[in-house]
Amino acid sequence: MEFPAYLASMPMHAITEIHGEPGLLARFRLEVAAFDDAARDRLTEALDLAADLHRDDRRVREPYLNHLLRVAIRMMHHYQVRDVDVIVAGLLHDAVEDHPAELAGPPPDGDVTTAALAALADRFGPRVARLVAAVTNPAYDRDRDRDTQYREHVAASLDREPWARVIKVSDFTDNGVGVIHTVGPKVARSAAKYRPLVPVFRELIARPDTPLSAPVKQHIFAQLDLAEERFSAILDPQP
Repeated sequence: MEFPAYLASMPMHAITEIHGEPGLLARFRLEVAAFDDAARDRLTEALDLAADLHRDDRRVREPYLNHLLRVAIRMMHHYQVRDVDVIVAGLLHDAVEDHPAELAGPPPDGDVTTAALAALADRFGPRVARLVAAVTNPAYDRDRDRDTQYREHVAASLDREPWARVIKVSDFTDNGVGVIHTVGPKVARSAAKYRPLVPVFRELIARPDTPLSAPVKQHIFAQLDLAEERFSAILDPQP
């Protein structure tokens, strides 16, 4: 399949709509061309693992891999991230949450999540496993509201992991700003789930220890504003 020369400047959801997964894979390859051979090998290995683990997963109208590609591309292109561990963790940020048994291999004696994180550490290093752990949802208390627990976990987990904030805000942008690409009842459910996190992310990204440049932070703040506008259009009564 041939792609336009301007693929590198296309918005990612436009690539998704027009070219689908092959277009996002081509855009990913354009981004990783800036890295050295060893880094490209690690990123390709992480992508291959993500594609294998999520091969049967769908995200509304698209393969789940599209979401993971957009999260990684956004970090490389818009956030100017060159830390390979962070991008690898971005590609695998849902692996432990969604496919722990496949990562852990034969049934472990202990907790499958712990075993899955250990498998990631063996393959990609302890820092990648730590970052993935920071963005992996815990088991929830069935007697409490699930969305409330999710937001509490995000705030607490990202408080102590600055680089995990970068992964999670890219994930949030894809879910929040991208909420208009969702269909059916999930639109309102997603908006209600994510809207209270806008001020949380704004405060986390503004912190001096969040390892992003000032222009990148301004870009993220603008994306958070856009997400809030879209949540408001979905949830607030219109005059």
